[in-house]
Amino acid sequence: MYITVNELVKKYKTGIVTTNVLKGLSFKMEKGEIGVILGPSGSGKSTLMNIVGGIDRGNSGNVVVDKIEVHKLNDKQLTNYRREKIGFVFQFYNLVPNLTVGENIEVVENISKSPLIIDEVLEAVEMLDKKFRFPRELSGGEQQRVSLARAVVKNPKLLLCDEPTGALDYTSSLKILQLLQLVNEKYGTTVLMITHNEAITAMANKVFKLRSGEITEEFINEKVERAESIVW
Repeated sequence: MYITVNELVKKYKTGIVTTNVLKGLSFKMEKGEIGVILGPSGSGKSTLMNIVGGIDRGNSGNVVVDKIEVHKLNDKQLTNYRREKIGFVFQFYNLVPNLTVGENIEVVENISKSPLIIDEVLEAVEMLDKKFRFPRELSGGEQQRVSLARAVVKNPKLLLCDEPTGALDYTSSLKILQLLQLVNEKYGTTVLMITHNEAITAMANKVFKLRSGEITEEFINEKVERAESIVW
């Protein structure tokens, strides 16, 4: 297995109040799959993704990605893990406003050990003609494409997407989903996406339904749909 999460627990304590966010959660994914974690707001989706991505830590349980025991890494090792293995795409684009599209991507390329070619990635996300534009000159959908290119250029083994279509209209959302599918197929990147939109599950190999910190259902799609055919 490429990703194995076993009995993962995450608690937050505020004063005398303890909130159980993840309650002994377990799941597995194979290399090269697209996985979707589906759940409502407050179900623990982002917390789970942050722990898999090495941004946060669980209180107990095991997280193994590409044979790396993430739960055992110290802070320096987690930084290297995020830099070398993980690409992040968030709902909000987090682009540097005073850098051009190309420069936003170059920042990540410069800290990567085996980056892809910037122009190739920009062409893949259909943004090569906007390479010298600034974020303020782009639509929301275009900014999200740049965000995706920035995550992909480092050639990550795992792409983590936190509600990547949450701030977009339907047409822009479909384009981002198509590009995620393209990245998965072209580069062999494993993709794990969290969403509250059930329609998106049609493009996934595996779906995990999350509620109140627990996986209540998981299933494999025998027929994975093309992203452009998804309707909601």
